[in-house]
Amino acid sequence: MRKLPLLVLMSLAACAATDGKQRVGIDQIPPGSTCVQSGALDSFKGQVASTDLAARIMTASRARNLRWVPWGAMITMEYSATRVTVRLDQANRVISATCG
Repeated sequence: MRKLPLLVLMSLAACAATDGKQRVGIDQIPPGSTCVQSGALDSFKGQVASTDLAARIMTASRARNLRWVPWGAMITMEYSATRVTVRLDQANRVISATCG
């Protein structure tokens, strides 16, 4: 239960604008765009979760939505072609980023 506030904050942070240098929004990702699984997503492994990282992952994957998965969290198996799922370790570093 302690992780719920962290999950909520990270979800909101993923939606928040960054420092003005890079923003990802629906206007930058074409309507109907689906997540693109590529080798570029592997380059994010080991990086600490942040709003800037979320924006870079969304740009690389062309996903309209991002789902952070904290260490040990349970998630649904529901697949969404417009979402990138980012799994985190105990130190909030990226383990994997995959479409779905």
